[in-house]
Amino acid sequence: MNFIKNNLANAFTLANLFSGSIGVIHLINGDYQVTALCILLSLILDFFDGFVARAMKSNSELGVQLDSLADMVSFGLLPGIAMFKALEMFGSEILGINLPFELKYLGLFITLFSCLRLAIFNLDEEQKYYFKGLNTPSSTILIFGLYYAFMEHKSFSILFESPGFLLILTILLCWLLISPIKMISMKFKSMKLEDNYPKIALVIGGVLILSFFGISGIPLTMIFYILISLVFQKQLK
Repeated sequence: MNFIKNNLANAFTLANLFSGSIGVIHLINGDYQVTALCILLSLILDFFDGFVARAMKSNSELGVQLDSLADMVSFGLLPGIAMFKALEMFGSEILGINLPFELKYLGLFITLFSCLRLAIFNLDEEQKYYFKGLNTPSSTILIFGLYYAFMEHKSFSILFESPGFLLILTILLCWLLISPIKMISMKFKSMKLEDNYPKIALVIGGVLILSFFGISGIPLTMIFYILISLVFQKQLK
């Protein structure tokens, strides 16, 4: 019984890793719909591993390390591959200049900075009720959400028809991942209304965006998340 109690949360974490790995494989093969399901499953499992660990009081250093390693695949490698796929069609040419390498490899900088962000998070004891920098699941939802909306509905075509815009997005996201900007976390410090205005604004705005834009609203919700976090910088502590 103690074995199950001590390792149930880790089982959720490993399931997150398994789902993320399957998502990466299908993304490489061009099956982005299965990848979307895998990301959703990984997000659910990523939430429940922490929830189960706290509920069963089975938090451990092993669990902390496993969580970061699983997230590195599901929310680090996967968005890097998504940007890799988005840049793949442009070869090695940008602004009429032929580079000595293909642009698609620059998309993997998302993976590198996601790794750096996860390592920083593990060492930073401040981030209990807010995130410092864009968290990797939000980065993944933004990048893959844009890619999925383009592949499914040709939304955001202006972004995916320009390697320059994609590279600017890559640079911006790499910076956001390790930036000192405070981002809203859904962990509750108290149940006082005034302490939760950022979360309330995020939920209401997110619901409205998704209701109005549908699938295309998923990445727009992540952009709103970044903007509303900037608005409430002083309240996040």
